[in-house]
Amino acid sequence: MTDAVALLTALAEPTRLAAMRLLWDGREHCVCELMRLVGASQSRMSRHMAVLKSAGLVTDRRDAQWVRYRRAATIAPEVAALVDAALALPVPATSERNAA
Repeated sequence: MTDAVALLTALAEPTRLAAMRLLWDGREHCVCELMRLVGASQSRMSRHMAVLKSAGLVTDRRDAQWVRYRRAATIAPEVAALVDAALALPVPATSERNAA
């Protein structure tokens, strides 16, 4: 059973939501790719990915010096539907996100 508060908290942060947009394709993505596309430092990205992993949304695999992340294979259909709904919302402009 997924903790609703942990799940919603994980999705509520813009950097984590941006990472989920990338990972939701089901492919594996290197943390270096996520850092570049989301615009986060390695330590910041790692902290955000730990929250997503703790919420059961992603899994990871170490590959030499990097960690690779992907959408968790065991996501319940109702959780997937919630993530789909969050990802379907428009992405706020960068200036709007920084003002929040």
